Amino acid sequence: MPITQSLLDELWDFSDAAGSEARLREAREEQTDAEDRAELDTQVARALGLQERFAEAHAILDRVDVSHDALAARAALERGRLHNSAGDHERAVAYFLAAVDAASRAGHVFLQVDALHMLAIAEPEQGEEWTDAGLAALEGVDDPRTLRWRVSLHNNAGWRLFDEGRVDEAVASFEAARDAATRWGTPQQVQWADEALAEVSAHL
Repeated sequence: MPITQSLLDELWDFSDAAGSEARLREAREEQTDAEDRAELDTQVARALGLQERFAEAHAILDRVDVSHDALAARAALERGRLHNSAGDHERAVAYFLAAVDAASRAGHVFLQVDALHMLAIAEPEQGEEWTDAGLAALEGVDDPRTLRWRVSLHNNAGWRLFDEGRVDEAVASFEAARDAATRWGTPQQVQWADEALAEVSAHL
């Protein structure tokens, strides 16, 4: 049975990568299913990447069986994040594209949109295209946790538009982010959206 996103949410604290790594490793050792262990390995690699322990992270991903599309998507996504964090955006984009393809084959919309949102970050000149693709992938989705991606997509688009001097459009994106945060997000995301709106609206 695949690891649920709700379990990953419990294990992850993105403000504490080391603590997350420890919880993820412990959860991995408690699993008896090989695919579940491999899925948690990808998250251990992500936690290591956030600590800039890139070689260790890649070594863990080297042992992940990518013959299953969902695992291939996770492994490619985390490889891409590692390369992006290390400044190799070209290689990161290649892995994010591979993650989109694998997630699409697996019918895993959550991972597909995660990869598309990372493409918008790694390839900002095509950010609008990747953001639109992410929003399109969410059409017809009814899972609230997956729909939470609307918050990040609109938020990232808002900052990109603001940096380009397109303030009116940026405000509209942040308003969309706040609406999505209110419907599907966390209180922290609502607060961030309010802060972004206040900051950007001051430039109108």
